[in-house]
Amino acid sequence: MKSAVETLNPTRVRLTVEVPFEELKDSLDAAYKKINQQVTVKGFRKGKIPARVIDQRFGRGAVLEEAVNDALPKFYTEAVNEAELDVLGQPEVDITELKDGDTLNFTAEVDIRPSLELPEDFSSIEVEVDAVEVSEEDIEKSVEQLRERFASTSPVERAAEDGDVVTIDLEAKVDGEVLEDGIASGVSYTIGSGELLEGIDDAVKGLEAGGEATFTSELKGGSAAGKESEVTVKVTQVAARELPELDDEFAQLASEFDTLEELRADSRKRLENMKQYDQATQAQERVLEKLLELVEVPVPEKLLEDEVNTRKHNLEHHQLGQMGLDLEKYLEIQGKTVEEFEAETKDAAVKGIKTQFVLDELVKREKLNVNQEELTEHLMRRAASSGMSPDQFAQAVVEGGQVPLLVGEVARGKALAVVVEAATVKDTNGEVIDLDDEDEVEPAADVAAEATEADATDADADKTEG
Repeated sequence: MKSAVETLNPTRVRLTVEVPFEELKDSLDAAYKKINQQVTVKGFRKGKIPARVIDQRFGRGAVLEEAVNDALPKFYTEAVNEAELDVLGQPEVDITELKDGDTLNFTAEVDIRPSLELPEDFSSIEVEVDAVEVSEEDIEKSVEQLRERFASTSPVERAAEDGDVVTIDLEAKVDGEVLEDGIASGVSYTIGSGELLEGIDDAVKGLEAGGEATFTSELKGGSAAGKESEVTVKVTQVAARELPELDDEFAQLASEFDTLEELRADSRKRLENMKQYDQATQAQERVLEKLLELVEVPVPEKLLEDEVNTRKHNLEHHQLGQMGLDLEKYLEIQGKTVEEFEAETKDAAVKGIKTQFVLDELVKREKLNVNQEELTEHLMRRAASSGMSPDQFAQAVVEGGQVPLLVGEVARGKALAVVVEAATVKDTNGEVIDLDDEDEVEPAADVAAEATEADATDADADKTEG
């Protein structure tokens, strides 16, 4: 077999392959054997029909077609390996010449990863991030949220007010008809929480137990999601919320600490840790933006088209479907036109592809590897963000053949951490931020995953793996 490569553009090549006919022998033998098992000829046992009889009865052309279909993937793969190409997606194959007993010639056009020129070092990159500052107001808010969790309620005989917990019955009608899934009884609702329908706060405020009101609201879910509904709400109980006193006794009730001051100190530490992680993530994102500006990355058209379609599909059929929305309603809520949505989706897809190309090239250059501990830690974080248990997520990953995808995310995270380590990161106070290795790699893997993938749990989300 002989092959040659013609570069059509930085992301696409044409392979020209010439195969001597004798190299088709194994595929021809397999073709005769396959046809033998599929057909019957009077006077011959199944599977024992001579080749000359098959040629006479079914045509040599049918045999050649079967043999070529069997052989093409093998010869294409040999040509790709010989040329050391990093191909993307499926090739467009065209048989240019097929002479029985002589030769098989074909061409294959396929997208490839472009050759990238990365900077020798990344010390020129400088970014600014938010300073880690925890105010007394932040601490008070955190403690107050904890206090809310330990609030108690007691029924009262008065009209409902903001902050009260009401027990209500609901009935929703659309076009005068009560919906099958539009009736709910004994629903507990905190006035002002915004957890139910728009307009319900105004409807129930001022009502005592036994009071009833009707209001109009757009349904958020169910069979009539997105439609205007006439909702009747009946209050069956009004309960006042009582917050515990902020004292040492509360600290002992709500935490492992003996005093309120110890609880406040712990709140400060936790808030600082959260803000430090957010700062590290912000650094990764901004360094990545700068990195992509430094590298010229051509994007294959077919790959971009596939990625855009994948992102749209995942949004419409997974995310919005779970929320009971369609794309039209989603765009209305977001205040976006179809054109704006298309442009944003394309921009995100372009950034995702460029991110993967650049970081993969850096992984190769720096010879970065992923060990089992790193993969397990990343899997645990991804499981937590998906709402699945680690075992469930791991099973889904294995069954979906996505282990290489997760390995790639961690490797890209390590590559991005290399760039961050070389870059200068300052906070808004002008202080240089020194992120340790753990701070760098963990958020970096998540940043890389978010940028490159349309849907982290979708088996075919990683369209750029060759």
